[in-house]
Amino acid sequence: MSYLESNLKTIPTGLRKVLYVNWPLVLLLAAVAAVGFLMLYSNAGGSFQPWAEPQMKRFAVGMIAMLMIGMVPIWFWRNIAGVAYIGSFLLLVFVEFFGEVGMGAQRWIDLGPLSLQPSELMKISLVMLLAAYYDWLPVEKASRPLWVLIPVLLILLPTVLVLKQPDLGTAILLMAGGAIVMFAAGVSWWYFGVVIAMGIGAVTTVLSSRGTPWQLLKDYQFRRIDTFLDPSSDPLGAGYHITQSKIALGSGGWTGRGFMQGTQSKLNFLPEKHTDFIFTTLAEEFGFVGGISLLALYAGIIVFCLVSAMNNKDRFGALVTIGIATTFFLFFAVNMSMVMGLAPVVGVPLPLVSYGGSAMIVLLAAFGIVQSAHIHKPRGRR
Repeated sequence: MSYLESNLKTIPTGLRKVLYVNWPLVLLLAAVAAVGFLMLYSNAGGSFQPWAEPQMKRFAVGMIAMLMIGMVPIWFWRNIAGVAYIGSFLLLVFVEFFGEVGMGAQRWIDLGPLSLQPSELMKISLVMLLAAYYDWLPVEKASRPLWVLIPVLLILLPTVLVLKQPDLGTAILLMAGGAIVMFAAGVSWWYFGVVIAMGIGAVTTVLSSRGTPWQLLKDYQFRRIDTFLDPSSDPLGAGYHITQSKIALGSGGWTGRGFMQGTQSKLNFLPEKHTDFIFTTLAEEFGFVGGISLLALYAGIIVFCLVSAMNNKDRFGALVTIGIATTFFLFFAVNMSMVMGLAPVVGVPLPLVSYGGSAMIVLLAAFGIVQSAHIHKPRGRR
């Protein structure tokens, strides 16, 4: 035990928890959110309405929630992981029958002033349950087929419901986030190799079926693949979004056109400029320097989470931190790949930057669990 930690033992518990908060992580989250406020202000033509002001209020609520959740002992979150998963799953079933329909999808529950998206809750609940499962399961059993089948089912059940909404982006995040927790828990990489090989085989089979009597996709579904591979083949139709996004990214150059000087966003060429494609506004106005700076902030968040997890001797605390950090990583990696044309457009927002209520609050609540793991990790004699 260090001299500093020895002295901290003499401080009252409540104040000691405040001192144990991962404050660099809090500052990084606030810095990323501040970038979002600037971009929403710019996209609204220099006004806090209709996006920046509501987003700032939600962020304030989310930060308070994060710190309050962080003060709760980590064993509490481990004990309620199953309840959280079942509750989120039932909400997904409710959405299937009674959900609010918007933009061609049935994803939300109307709560009056707020629309709740249960799939956002499931992203975190699934990570919590898998972390609790592997905290309970002896390490030597992690790769045995029966004990691998259980987490696979826990991942697939909500994924199927989310795909039916349809929400391909969230379904990908659920599967990838769950797989990473399994990998971190010690499941043999052979399982992941087999799944990757099956995926490659399935894609090859589907593409090979085109034009044959046993064609596996509809013609319009193949046209979507064509548009992803070559957006210029349909620049005014299916390729419009990604074509305009690339124009904005390229026009920013090294340092950008300047704050509120982005012509693509001001003239409304950019689709969903306040949500999924907000990164293109940043790149157009602040160029490569602005984009790489935001990426550095995101990388800082990941690094602080992983360092906290590696120094945590509590297995649940370490796994849930890794799971939330990697889900966060997948969020911004998929979004940036999407707007750059490196991945299909699947409707994944840029975390803490894109406009959105339930996504931001749920994400900050998840970081509250990361804080709880960090604050309450065992601090004994080394």
